[in-house]
Amino acid sequence: MTTLTPPAPPRTYSSLRAAWVPLAALCLAFFVEMVDNTLLTIALPTIGRDLGSGTTALQWVTGAYSLTFGGLLLTAGSMADRLGRRRVLLVGLVAFGATSAVVVLVSTAGELIALRAALGLAAAAMAPITSSLVFRLFDDQALRMRAMTLMIVVGMSGFILGPLLGGTALAHVRWEWLLVVNAPIAVVAFVGVRLGVPADRPEDLTDDALDAPGAVLSVAAIGLACYALTSGVEHGWSSVVTVASVVGAVLAAVAFVRHERRTAAPMLDLGLFADRTVRGAAIAQVGTSIAMASVMFGLILHFQYAYGWSPVRAGLANLPLIVTMVAATPVSEWLARRLGHRVACLVGAGFLAGSLAGLSWGVEHGYAAIAVCLVLLTVGLRTVMTICAVALVEAVPANRTSIGTALNDTAQEVGTSIGTAVVGTLIAVLVTTQLPAGAWSSALVDSFLSGERITYAVLAVVVGLVAAGGALTLSDSRSVVEPA
Repeated sequence: MTTLTPPAPPRTYSSLRAAWVPLAALCLAFFVEMVDNTLLTIALPTIGRDLGSGTTALQWVTGAYSLTFGGLLLTAGSMADRLGRRRVLLVGLVAFGATSAVVVLVSTAGELIALRAALGLAAAAMAPITSSLVFRLFDDQALRMRAMTLMIVVGMSGFILGPLLGGTALAHVRWEWLLVVNAPIAVVAFVGVRLGVPADRPEDLTDDALDAPGAVLSVAAIGLACYALTSGVEHGWSSVVTVASVVGAVLAAVAFVRHERRTAAPMLDLGLFADRTVRGAAIAQVGTSIAMASVMFGLILHFQYAYGWSPVRAGLANLPLIVTMVAATPVSEWLARRLGHRVACLVGAGFLAGSLAGLSWGVEHGYAAIAVCLVLLTVGLRTVMTICAVALVEAVPANRTSIGTALNDTAQEVGTSIGTAVVGTLIAVLVTTQLPAGAWSSALVDSFLSGERITYAVLAVVVGLVAAGGALTLSDSRSVVEPA
């Protein structure tokens, strides 16, 4: 009896429509890993009350995912180049779905933080690979660019839609189901990738040894730096734990750089940063993610605590972000074509800094003022993120586009970790380390608004300097991702 096996998928496709199965699967995988960055954000007050968590613990519920995600992206990309991109993505989808289902067993904040860190690890095996596999679906450059535009819009929509989807779901189910739903989504994506994405050929892989020390050192540097912020609030800025965390982060970062320069098969070829465009694009991407993560984290607390809104209403309050993220695409591309990458990115950085400065004023002047700032923020985000993603991949050698994609994603996740940590820390320092159950007193609301004003003012300066500093090193290229 002959066993029938499904026909192998074609190596490349002639149109987006012909590639709809693998393209939809890759977009779905990218969507679920991006939406998981922010899905639980809307549920933070509910989780805090349910698990008895303070602001620092809630900060880590959000930050643990971004920390392991960002810290392991380059490692996962390196493994994919050696073991096979499709194979690593399929393993990541299985791990992501299975880990999400385990949330039903969580009963403490520590367990939830550990689970979120594990989810970030699984997502790291998905993010850079989904983008690189999209490139492999097509030979035609225009089709590649259209597919990448679709991926970017889907991914960023997932990041922004997280609170809205979560808030709607919380009106009907417990917060644990916000993660459980990842399991069936991962199954669907797994089937689509398995059926539609061709397997890796031996000639597409490398047999270089994995850089395990580099992976450990990079995660240690990022993790200790973020923990130092939390420790400063909990134990004091001059405490042994805080000082040791700062010293450990610096030593790990220095050791990482020394190791990457000396090893024969580095996880990250630091020579890439000799290119001004690569260096500047990565720095600017850090700035965009600091802005986005800080606003998402801070405003969710603002809407639900200072305003007393329900999770659904707080999620709907993010609609200006969602609409503008799609609507701003022509604006960002027009700026790039008209002004070139450097000047257009500087304009975007100005929008970011200006919107954060506006929020510093707007948090005490009602939702209308906040909504206007969110629109300006999203125009800046869309402009800087699109230009830097294109510029970075354009600047790396043709045979290094996967590491370029991983570097782009890593920069964004590092920024997300920093933004979440900074906002959580400043609110804890300026307002309170323990979120009270039930409605806030007017005195606490006033204290919270005052803390927000200072926080967003500080972030306006930080983000402006980081994003503009990166933009200044970009080229005058006018290329953009072609619209889908």
